[in-house]
Amino acid sequence: MRHFDLSGGDRLPALGLGTWKSAPGEVGPALAEALRLGYRHIDCAAIYGNEAEIGAALQQAFAAGDVRREELWVTSKLWNDSHAPGDVQPALEQTLRDLRLEYLDLYLMHWPVALRKGTGGPQSAEDFVALADCPLADTFGAMTELKQAGLCRNIGVSNFSVKKLTGLIESGAGIPAVNQVEMHPYLAQAGLVDFCGSLGIVLTAYSPLGSPDRPEALRASDEPVLLEDSAVVDIARNTGNTPAQVLLAWGMARGTSVIPKSVNPKRLAENFGAAGLELTAGDLATIDGLDRHRRYVDGQFWVVDGGPYDLAGLWDEPGC
Repeated sequence: MRHFDLSGGDRLPALGLGTWKSAPGEVGPALAEALRLGYRHIDCAAIYGNEAEIGAALQQAFAAGDVRREELWVTSKLWNDSHAPGDVQPALEQTLRDLRLEYLDLYLMHWPVALRKGTGGPQSAEDFVALADCPLADTFGAMTELKQAGLCRNIGVSNFSVKKLTGLIESGAGIPAVNQVEMHPYLAQAGLVDFCGSLGIVLTAYSPLGSPDRPEALRASDEPVLLEDSAVVDIARNTGNTPAQVLLAWGMARGTSVIPKSVNPKRLAENFGAAGLELTAGDLATIDGLDRHRRYVDGQFWVVDGGPYDLAGLWDEPGC
């Protein structure tokens, strides 16, 4: 399995299993099958609501001798209601209890947004905490202490733009090891790839297949279906692979790790097979040309009446 070297010396597996949207009763068996197939990178988050089931599946795998803890890469994420420095370590400790682990390989700040304690998703402007009162740098500083305490090996961020990364770094808080963002051929984010590469920040792509199974509330009736793009389908046909394998191979070829989600055994195996696919330079160039700057997870759920965010400000992209 291909790996990407992090700034601290650890090696992040290029292909992992995403667990967002994996329902109770499904994520445990899916994880067990993924481990059997050879997956060693598992991406989790407290807000997904399934870490306890993942933890039970991990313990069963350890007890059966299917995999050793040191062979696994486990990522989780700090939810936005725990950005206050005093809340950061308790949040990670709860995740560790749920996952039944002594440490994480990577802990990410899930979004550059602060919420009132106990808030899952904002319903009104009062659910937000101003970043002036809870700066991202303070949250990241508290995460740094988690490394020193041995509770996680690496720290990073998620959904950070170049501007937000620059602000965090210029604050003196440190350079994240990883930035996890939506990324696929319709949202290639070449500028972010170049910026992170210049600083040794590894990018992880969530929704690398265009998130076709995300909730209806996050979908548009006229949205393009990435897996059905004619160029991707043609490359898949010509190489004897699936469109999903082509998309994942493109992501890894440009130096980003990818975390497709599935609970279907056949698709789990197909996705894992992408690790062995090498696309030609011509195929990669064709896929590079598909960029539409199209977000499938556009962050609209952060936009409430009187709240501090609009989409342009969230992504630092005028005209979003």
